[in-house]
Amino acid sequence: MLETSTDVLIVGAGPVGMALAITLAEQGLRPMLVDRALTHQTTSRAAVIHAHTLDILDRIGIAGPMKAEGLQIQNFAFRDRDRMLGTFRFDRLPSRHNYLLMLPQDRTEAIMLTRLAELGVDVVRGATFTTLREEIDHVVVDLQTPEGVTKVSATYVVGADGIHSEVRKACGIAFDGDQYEGSFILADITVEGAQNRDEVSLFFSPAGLVVVAPLPGGRLRIVATVDDAPEKPDASLIQSLLQARGPTAPKLGKVLDVHWSSRFRLHHRLARSYSKGRVFIAGDAAHAHSPAGGQGMNTGIGDAYTLGRLLGRVIVGQADRASLDSYEVLRRPAAAEVLRLAGRMTSAATMRSPLKRAVRNLVLSAMARLPAVRERVELSLSGIARASATVSE
Repeated sequence: MLETSTDVLIVGAGPVGMALAITLAEQGLRPMLVDRALTHQTTSRAAVIHAHTLDILDRIGIAGPMKAEGLQIQNFAFRDRDRMLGTFRFDRLPSRHNYLLMLPQDRTEAIMLTRLAELGVDVVRGATFTTLREEIDHVVVDLQTPEGVTKVSATYVVGADGIHSEVRKACGIAFDGDQYEGSFILADITVEGAQNRDEVSLFFSPAGLVVVAPLPGGRLRIVATVDDAPEKPDASLIQSLLQARGPTAPKLGKVLDVHWSSRFRLHHRLARSYSKGRVFIAGDAAHAHSPAGGQGMNTGIGDAYTLGRLLGRVIVGQADRASLDSYEVLRRPAAAEVLRLAGRMTSAATMRSPLKRAVRNLVLSAMARLPAVRERVELSLSGIARASATVSE
């Protein structure tokens, strides 16, 4: 049975919603976390966790289990087929998490669910947000459940319900931007032969790009641009992409199994506002961008932690409600910066003109050789460059 009142109602129990709930519960609060899905998602989806995100997750007690399961990667290399253009290294980051952690999203969510259970917070499943109405000191939300419509009174509401956020739509918040042409595919595969990869590799080619990244258990994550990808890319398509775009010496082995695959369209969008009254949005509900650089979930977790700390202080009486304005002040410019970063990386990766590709390769090679520029890129990719946009303890 749903409770009928709560301090904070969180709509959406993905990594962002769960990170927010954990942050609130760590402060002694008991948020209500609801999701329309009847079961926990079991697909890998976002698999990159950057250094600054691990710094945040350490504060809420879940970085340890993630590090125990994940694969720590030091290097991000980019090549034009077999020609090395440069490498960005994470082992020199000013963080004790001086690496990139590869961990499938379903394992990230499972670890978060375990932490929520330790804190006494359950996920209410099969509860779909339909409408909201703001009163003077609370918000009334209608949730459609298998038992019917339940009204919940919440002091604050947070929409962490993704790119098509119904909470954002209910608030009338514009989601400015557009959709890129073409599509990307994601796939987790096993290939023939032992895999001992210690880097994330981005391969440029005249046919397009392909990213090959190691995952725990000897699997590989493949990301590739495809003009009109099928909804479920199969082994044959992935093999052809690796052969046409990946290394030629030595080639990656034969694709033996596709454990999970998906197609997605690229959006470049930013919410015009991060709140309306007592209602807030976070994660993909507030910003959507290319997967280049693996920034989406990481930026959303930064949103969740910052908003959770701010809400917690207000609810327990340590700060006044006006302090909540700093959420948008901090996080919206950070998201805008991520959109610029992902947009530049996507444009560089999808160039078709031979001349532009040649210039791109020269520029990237020069960047990787200049210490000051290389450090700036490494700090930006890791999220540490935007650490000041995350609220402090």
